[in-house]
Amino acid sequence: MFINTKALVLRSVQYKESSRILTILTPEHGKLTVSARGAVRQKSRVTASVQPLAFSDMTFSKIRDRYILTESQIIEQFDELSLDLERFALAVYFAELLESLSDEDSPGSELLSLGLNALHMLCKPNERPNELIKAAFELRVMCLSGYTPMLDSCSSCGVSLNSETAANSEVHIDLYGGGVYCKSCSPSGNTTPLSQDALAACKYICTCDSKRLYSFTVGAAALLNFSATCEDYTLAQLDRGFKSLDYYYKIKESLLP
Repeated sequence: MFINTKALVLRSVQYKESSRILTILTPEHGKLTVSARGAVRQKSRVTASVQPLAFSDMTFSKIRDRYILTESQIIEQFDELSLDLERFALAVYFAELLESLSDEDSPGSELLSLGLNALHMLCKPNERPNELIKAAFELRVMCLSGYTPMLDSCSSCGVSLNSETAANSEVHIDLYGGGVYCKSCSPSGNTTPLSQDALAACKYICTCDSKRLYSFTVGAAALLNFSATCEDYTLAQLDRGFKSLDYYYKIKESLLP
């Protein structure tokens, strides 16, 4: 049985002397683990197309429960990321998030589209700041994976957070429960303040058309709040950390003047 599909390489690990084990994200089959025999050999025709973050057209055979790569041709390599170490580290974090949240043998077209869109944005350093791209990706990938926060009304008293009485008030988001609270009802514990502008940005990410995910701007102060909240929410909901995220912050710190 042969399968042909487009795929984003989320992870590529060398196996033995000349092969690689790939974790790929495909639109039809979701996340798959594929063996790329001989991919490390000097004359291999698939070397470039099996590198991490490569988007490729792949053909592989299925033998029992194993997938063996037979052909691969690169579609896009996102070469611009190699020129910016911070953005490359962020792209690796995105790939690890996608790997964590995607399922095997389950359609992954929306997650794949989200990942490719984010990589394209990272290749345009003057379009949007890293913090905005990162936060938008984190919150949207959580929404696509069934972790959409409830942002319209207070989880305690039910007051609409779009109402005039709440319009100028600080709200709090429950990082583990996924709800928001007005200032009067905010419980102690795992909640974090969310400014009105940051709340508006979160609502936009949860509901906008996928093609317009990065078609918004937010002020500097709100961006810091928005970015921190999206990261904290992601880590709390998944109850885990990411080595790639730690690496991103190490790179970011090393590049500070």
